[in-house]
Amino acid sequence: MIRAIYEWVVDNGCTPYILVNALHDSVFVPQQYVQDGQIVLNISPSAVVGLHVGNDFLTFSGRFGGVPQEVSAPISAILGVYAKENGQGMLFDAEEPDVPPKPPGPRPSASLSKLPTAKGKPSLKVVK
Repeated sequence: MIRAIYEWVVDNGCTPYILVNALHDSVFVPQQYVQDGQIVLNISPSAVVGLHVGNDFLTFSGRFGGVPQEVSAPISAILGVYAKENGQGMLFDAEEPDVPPKPPGPRPSASLSKLPTAKGKPSLKVVK
């Protein structure tokens, strides 16, 4: 989806920007430009070299303050891709890490002290 929107923005003569969750694992971006845990990056063909939008990672080389740097971000850290000029594009839901579900426990209203306890030996009775 990111690749398609990128191409659509470029084909329409606009500047493609991406919004990246800079706090996500495996994100390598210039930290001095991160604000509120996010960074906006210009990924236009004139601004970056070697842009690769793969199935798992987005990578490129760009200049920040005149200093060339490699940028890499997992696709799951990309929060949006849009055109600078008109804001058209798409925002994505932030993916949360997989957390195993908690095992079901007693209901909050039930108290273990109120449950009946068996006294003595258990016994079975035949009911007809």
